[in-house]
Amino acid sequence: MAKTILVVDDEASIRTSLQGILEDEGYRPQLAEDGVTALTMVQQDLPDLVLLDIWMPGLDGLEVLQKLKAIHPALLVIMMSGHGTIETAVRSTKMGAYDFIEKPLSLEKLVLTIQNAFDMQRLQDENEVLRDAVLHDHEMVGSSAVIASLREQIRLVAPSSASVLITGENGTGKELVARAVHFQSNRSSKPFMEINCAAIPDELIESELFGHEKGAFTGAVSQKKGKFDLADGGTIFLDEIGDMSLRTQAKVLRVLQERKFERVGGTRTIEVDVRIVAATNKVLEEEIKQGAFREDLFYRLNVVPFTVPPLRERKDDIPLLIEHFLDLFCRKEGRERIEIQSDAVDLMKCYNWPGNIRELKNIVERLVIMSLGRSIGVDQLPDYFRDHEVSADAAAKLEGLAGTNSLRSAREEFEKEFILQKLEEFGWNISKTAEAIALERTNLHRKIKSYGIDMKK
Repeated sequence: MAKTILVVDDEASIRTSLQGILEDEGYRPQLAEDGVTALTMVQQDLPDLVLLDIWMPGLDGLEVLQKLKAIHPALLVIMMSGHGTIETAVRSTKMGAYDFIEKPLSLEKLVLTIQNAFDMQRLQDENEVLRDAVLHDHEMVGSSAVIASLREQIRLVAPSSASVLITGENGTGKELVARAVHFQSNRSSKPFMEINCAAIPDELIESELFGHEKGAFTGAVSQKKGKFDLADGGTIFLDEIGDMSLRTQAKVLRVLQERKFERVGGTRTIEVDVRIVAATNKVLEEEIKQGAFREDLFYRLNVVPFTVPPLRERKDDIPLLIEHFLDLFCRKEGRERIEIQSDAVDLMKCYNWPGNIRELKNIVERLVIMSLGRSIGVDQLPDYFRDHEVSADAAAKLEGLAGTNSLRSAREEFEKEFILQKLEEFGWNISKTAEAIALERTNLHRKIKSYGIDMKK
C-alpha cells in the first residue's frame, strides 16, 4: 500500500510540483494550503509523513509542528523553508521534526530524505517488536505469593538508581529479575549489558568490563570498549559476582564510588553513569569471612537485596511456566501449539526441580522437539519423573495421618515418609541426605534400619 504524504505549503506551484514528484515515486500525496487545513486533514486521515513549510500566513510551520507533535508524537515531519537559518533548523529538530531541507528543493535530496525517514521509522518499529519479544520471552511468569511479592519489590525499587544484589540458587531466574529492574527503570531506553563473571578467566575479565587500549597486552591490536563503556546511561548486570577476583572487585568498587575507571593499558579516566545489578548463588557473608569477597563492595552492592525463591517453593507456578515455555518453543520451532496432559503436569509438580526453572525450561524444550503429536503425556516424561511418583504417594499418605489414633505413630509415619522422600531427592546418598536434613549420619543410619527402609543401589 502506497504511503500517504501530506504537503503543507501556501504556494500552489510548490504543492503541484511536489504532488507530481511524489506520485512518480509511488507515494499518495495530499495537499493543504495552510496550517489550519493541515491540522484538520491530519485529524481526519493520519498521513505517514508531513512535508511542512515554515513560512506561511496564519499558523506558521513551527506552530503547526508543535500542535502535530502534541497530537501524534511519532508522526514523521520534514520541515521546508526558503529562508532557513541554522537556528530555525535546530529549533525545529528539537521540537521533533525528522529533518530540515532548504528551498529551492533538490529533487534528489527530497526523495532521499523521505526514504531515510521511512527507513528510520521501519527500524524503530522493528526494534519495538524485538523489544516486546525479548520482554515476553524474559518475563517473570507466576502468580504465587512469593513471586507477587518479588514483583512489587521490583516495582518500588526499579525507578531509583540504587544498586541491587540478587541472590538465589542456580537456575531460579536471577537474570529475569535484573532485566525487570532495568526495563521498569528510567534507564529502560539505554543499554542493558550483562557479563557472567564465572565464565571469563581472571586475566580477561578486566578487559571485558573496562575495555583496553591498543597494545595493552598480546593480541590487543586495537582499542576496545568494555561493558561499562557500552552500558553508559543504562544498566550493567554482573552475574555470579561471587566468582570475581579480589583485584577486579576493587575496580568495580571504584566505579560504584566514583563513577570512573581507566581501560586496561590506558591512563585516560573515563566517567560513566551506570547502574549496577549483581547476582550470585553464593552466600557472600561467608565469602567475606573466608577473605574471598570484599566487605566494602558487598555493602555497596547490597543496597537493595532481592532473593529469588527456588522452584520447589513455588510449585503452584509450574503449570503457568510450562504453558509459557510451550508457547516459546512452539514458536521457535515453527510448530503448532502442543498441549500437555493434566496428569503429566501433576507429575511434574511432584518433582523437586534441583535445577529450578532452567531445568524446567530445558525439559519443555526437549518435549517440544521430541513430541510427534500435539499432546504430551506422562509416558513422554523422563523416567526419573515417574520415580518421583513415590513422593506423591507419600504426600497422599501424609494427608491421611489426621485419622491416626496415636500421635506417636503419626509422627513416626511422617518421619519415615520424609526420610524416604529426602533419600530419593539426594540419589540415596546417606551423607548428602544427612547434611540436608541436619541429622548425624549415624543417626540417619539408625532410623533407616528402625523403619525398615530398603536402600536402593
